[in-house]
Amino acid sequence: MPTLTRISAPGPREGTVRLSTGEILAVPEGWALLPPGDAGLTGRVKKAGATWTVQEKRGNKFFSRGLWAPAEVIESIRQTLLVERADPGYTRKLEAARKKRAVEQEEYAGEFTLEVARFLAFSPAFAELGLELAGAISAHAVPVGSGTVARTERIPIERRAEAAAIAWFRHATTEYDHMKIPREKGARREVRRMLAERTRTLLQRYRRGEAVSAENCLIRKALRSGGA
Repeated sequence: MPTLTRISAPGPREGTVRLSTGEILAVPEGWALLPPGDAGLTGRVKKAGATWTVQEKRGNKFFSRGLWAPAEVIESIRQTLLVERADPGYTRKLEAARKKRAVEQEEYAGEFTLEVARFLAFSPAFAELGLELAGAISAHAVPVGSGTVARTERIPIERRAEAAAIAWFRHATTEYDHMKIPREKGARREVRRMLAERTRTLLQRYRRGEAVSAENCLIRKALRSGGA
């Protein structure tokens, strides 16, 4: 078992993990739990051999609770990293990487905002509102660590933009966050589908340029309240 790399949940007792099958395993002797927080150390430990990743599910998200691995491997790699990180060249390299990521993030945010605006496709009468809305949706969805569909590369950017816009409307213009949805398979998906259709119907009014008074404009109200 120690030679197998596993993904597990916290076990019922200290020094144990729970597999997806429900099986409880004791952590191999000589292993230690590496807490989350140091991506560089964690990545190298994973590459060094077998590890048991511990994740805890809360709602629809998984949160890391650390990584079990041979204690001597963790300590050896930790010491190697300490030496590397003490080198001034490492700091310069790290700063250069941060600047590069910041530039890439800014470029992606601009590109994503344009894609959202294209999806919204508001008529000239609502062009200014459309740009403001696209900016708000992008600001919510694009930040690193947001966990939104905008951060995935599994689907084209135009589909990411559409999904992010639909999600923004779901949270900002409906009672979705306060709904009591039955815990039945497919129930939440059906509610989301229904609300998405409602959003598409709403968007059609702005795409056609229909008259919408400021006091009855759900979008302006949502933007004023901070949106999603």
